[in-house]
This record gives sequence, structure tokens and C-alpha cells, in this order.
Amino acid sequence: MEITMKKTKKHPYISKQKGVCGGKSVVEGTRIPIWSIIKWYKVGLSVEDIIREFPQLTPSQIHDAFSYYYDNQEEVEKDITENENETFFRDRGK
Repeated sequence: MEITMKKTKKHPYISKQKGVCGGKSVVEGTRIPIWSIIKWYKVGLSVEDIIREFPQLTPSQIHDAFSYYYDNQEEVEKDITENENETFFRDRGK
């Protein structure tokens, strides 16, 4: 007898789709990348400040972004680094 387990989505508010923000993880139904929420936190904003900065998101969505980050830290850190480098090179071209 074979038992199959149904996969459950660990992060119900997070999605990754080809063609949406370069396939990076975003808050589902938005174009807000997870790396940007985490970056705000790393520069000193509290979770409450982030909730105020993104009024279109619910506290549950923002907390799920943090949960996703802790489960996928390497991926999100890579996204942060890539976006810092992109900004750096874009600013130097001016």
C-alpha cells in the first residue's frame, strides 16, 4: 500500500512566479519582494514601522515574509545583495 502525502504550503502569503519581479519571492498578489521587507528591517525599522510603510499588507503577510526569510535565508540574502549591486551600478552611471 502506497501512502501519498499532500504537500502543504508553508508560507501562504509568499509566492514566486516567472515574470513577476524576476521570479523572486514576493508577497502573494503584490509585486513587493521579500528582500525589500527584510532590508527595511536590517536598516533599523521595527516590524511595526514596516507595517506602517506597507499599509497595503496585513501584519500576517509581513510576519510570513519574516518566516519565509528565516526558512530561506540564503536565497533572500542573495536577492538583497543583487539589488544592492544593481542600485550601486545604476547610481554610478549618473
